[in-house]
Amino acid sequence: MKHVLLSAPVLCLVFLTILFLQSGLDKVFNYKANKDWIDAHFAKSPLKNFTGLMMPMITVLEVAAGICSAVGIFTLIFTGDNFIGLMGAQLSCLSILCLFFGQRIAQDYEGASTLTTYFLISIASVFLLWNY
Repeated sequence: MKHVLLSAPVLCLVFLTILFLQSGLDKVFNYKANKDWIDAHFAKSPLKNFTGLMMPMITVLEVAAGICSAVGIFTLIFTGDNFIGLMGAQLSCLSILCLFFGQRIAQDYEGASTLTTYFLISIASVFLLWNY
């Protein structure tokens, strides 16, 4: 059995767990404030009529990415199975792509650029877990 406790895939999953559980749960517990921010952010964009759908969609994606990443840590360490962690990394990529799309459509180019680092870590996680 491979020693996985502090391996790159596990460390990446820890990062994704923290990132997406914090972000997703913040949306769950502060839904109105986050929804108000989204409404204002997209008020002058073609997506202004879709914020009611966007908010729950990104919330579910982020929470699912965080949960799968967290469970993936334990399954990778204790069983060596990478499947759930890989799902978490893939959901992380999908979440960031959705956020990136929204930021670009809203012409928030600075906000979109900050997502690049997160995407690189997410895609590296997919690569590492796919090849594990």
